[in-house]
Amino acid sequence: MFFCGPGGLLESSLVPGVPVLELGFKNLLAYLLGSVIGSLLVGRLRGGVDIRTQGSGNAGGTNALRTQGGWFAAWVMLIDVGKGFIAVAVVPALSLPGVPPDALSSRDWLAVTCAVSAVLGHVYPLWHQFRGGKGAATLVGVLAGIAPAALAPVLGVWLVAVLLSGYVGLGTMLAACAFPAFLLISQQSVATPLMTLGLAMAVFVPYTHRSNIRRMMSGHESRVRSLWLLRPR
Repeated sequence: MFFCGPGGLLESSLVPGVPVLELGFKNLLAYLLGSVIGSLLVGRLRGGVDIRTQGSGNAGGTNALRTQGGWFAAWVMLIDVGKGFIAVAVVPALSLPGVPPDALSSRDWLAVTCAVSAVLGHVYPLWHQFRGGKGAATLVGVLAGIAPAALAPVLGVWLVAVLLSGYVGLGTMLAACAFPAFLLISQQSVATPLMTLGLAMAVFVPYTHRSNIRRMMSGHESRVRSLWLLRPR
């Protein structure tokens, strides 16, 4: 259902109070920003390295670390986390020519939809045949920009899970689920924009890690032995 809002622009009832034109353009920008994959950009600058042909075949930071080393992975994480932060902290506030922002529109819902668009861009990048990463690093950047108080508990869950199991993928999935749990503990309503984002990512991140789940179940998933406290001695 669409109707004319206070600023004369069409608004959508699906995203309360956000003009459709502004919503569309800024979400497109967030998606295109998310489509800039750190590992593929750094790999190109490093002579055409495509880590999707190496290791696990994933374009994320973990595979970058395993196949290319620490400095390569650090730059990858900086780019992938940074674009998530920019997507929620900068893009919603941009002044776009011909797209005037509505002072009465919901900035929270706009930031959440931009967050989702950036994560989708990272997983399904337009520039790279829709073969990207699994969304975790970009989601960390999103949280830094939209809910910084959640970063410590979310990253804490990730660290504890990796220390106990050695599985980065398991830690990432549990950390994604920890975000809406943190919001519940903080007495956030399930109808808030942040909770909507948290529940969506708690479903989407395990979906992007479905290959990790299959490998863990079959006993073929790699472990980070340097962090795995319970590894066999």
